[in-house]
Amino acid sequence: MTPIDTGGFFTAHIIIRLFSSLDLGWKYSNFPSQSSATSRTPENIYVKGSREIWMSDPVFSVPINERYFEDYLPGPVFEYGPIAVTESEVVDFAKKFDPQYIHTDPAKAASGPFGGLIASGWHTSSLMMRLYADNYLSSVASLASPGIDELRWLKPVRPGDSLWIRVTALDSRRSKSKPDLGVVRVYVEVLNQNREVVMTVKTVNLFRRRPAP
Repeated sequence: MTPIDTGGFFTAHIIIRLFSSLDLGWKYSNFPSQSSATSRTPENIYVKGSREIWMSDPVFSVPINERYFEDYLPGPVFEYGPIAVTESEVVDFAKKFDPQYIHTDPAKAASGPFGGLIASGWHTSSLMMRLYADNYLSSVASLASPGIDELRWLKPVRPGDSLWIRVTALDSRRSKSKPDLGVVRVYVEVLNQNREVVMTVKTVNLFRRRPAP
């Protein structure tokens, strides 16, 4: 669980596909109650340093099946979730992809360094990817990612946790080599039910540009 750098967004994408076959000090004032982007109310405000920052408008302004590069504007913040972490999935995932006792053996893990079973960081990444793909990435214009930056696993994720993602587009630019594509960098935080940030990552996403009318 030591925080590391990595550059393999494809790895996380492959893992979530395989997993589907199995059946940064920001404080937030209120935990959303439904699986959608948070609404813009006085309760939906989080604090970074001494600054209070509003969450984005209630939903992404364009439906997921109509989104193109031009719709991913830097600035707005969205949250999506929750997704449950179960003991059976933690163990099943780790036995297939990360067979360390802290992920696979509840009895042995109880006397281990984390005082109990924890999810593999790659499992957490896969759960993040599921929320990210289901809610944020365009279903018509999202293409392969060239990679990720600054992946950090900050706190253990345990069976019984519920995870959300907080998503912020950092910047966007048109591709110089492929004028029909655009590149968007996105900062993704994974939070548990206690509003603790358990993982962060910066993704690089390729999107088709909106076709001319």
